[in-house]
Amino acid sequence: MILAGDIGGTKTHLALFDWKDERTEPIRTESFPSKEYASLEEILEEFLTPRTPSAAPLEIAAPTAGSGEPSVSSMPPEPTRITAACFGVAGPVIQNYSRTTNLPWVLDGDALAKRFDIPAVRLLNDLEATAHGILLLRPEELHTLNAGTPPTHRQAIALIAAGTGLGESILFWDGARYQPMPSEGGHTDFAPNNDNEIDLLRHVRSHYLHVSYERVLSGPGIHAIYEYVRDTKKNEPTWLAEKIAAGDPAAEIAAAGLKGQAEIATQTLDMFASIFGAEAGNLALKAMTLNGVYVGGGIAPKLLPKLTDGAFMRGFTNKGRYKRLMSTIPVYIVLNDRTGLIGAAATAARLAQS
Repeated sequence: MILAGDIGGTKTHLALFDWKDERTEPIRTESFPSKEYASLEEILEEFLTPRTPSAAPLEIAAPTAGSGEPSVSSMPPEPTRITAACFGVAGPVIQNYSRTTNLPWVLDGDALAKRFDIPAVRLLNDLEATAHGILLLRPEELHTLNAGTPPTHRQAIALIAAGTGLGESILFWDGARYQPMPSEGGHTDFAPNNDNEIDLLRHVRSHYLHVSYERVLSGPGIHAIYEYVRDTKKNEPTWLAEKIAAGDPAAEIAAAGLKGQAEIATQTLDMFASIFGAEAGNLALKAMTLNGVYVGGGIAPKLLPKLTDGAFMRGFTNKGRYKRLMSTIPVYIVLNDRTGLIGAAATAARLAQS
């Protein structure tokens, strides 16, 4: 049995797989609110502790010596034997060790292996894990934004994913298979493309010393763009302000924008989609990822109607003299929000085999 995990700033997803050579469905999965736990170890203790089903029939043991009646056994279930584990972590991983970016956690793969008696534990950057996962996705788990005309010989692939933060990764072809490279590209400097985005940068800089792409391309980033539009356009309806104050700001803004219920929310999503496309195009240019750009993370599937209305691809291809080249690059939206978990499981399966 192998254990896979996708550790994000909002949710931690864990799963057990009986994975040998090819992708299989998990035997058991469970999600945990990350910020309600002090560490990954605390979550693993809860997930891996054997549970006795409340409605399980009693096990009848053989009669004991000198007794004519059978006895009732209360033997606890056997613990699951884990042969390998891999966790995708939202933060930099160096020598199997990580301090998570959006959580106050420290993860040590070797220490986890020792504590939970697992022969091999590997930590990966979460986007590196997702990159392994996109190679195993089925056609129905992708939405094509741009079919493009990729070259017949294999070139690099890019992955960009917005959620609690912004992650980026590049996959290069080594002659036999694609190899993902970890990256912290989401923390590079935000580069505005027009006067409106320049004013957005000024607005966000009034709150942060450094404005990265993650500050505007993430759940909190949607809220940051909304606050900029609110403060400049003065067009926030009271009912939406109350919903944002009481709930999840990004979710409330997205819902209002997709339904066309508030101009301020629509303007926010227009700006978000354009900047998202522009940074995806930047990543494609930097690595010449002519075989495709995959747009993952938790936000993209939820904003599918907005990302398919043209704003994203206009931002993607708006690269001056390179517009024609950009239009040849395939662009896909990843619909499966467990892609990182699939990639972690594939890595754990290879660890178990070796």
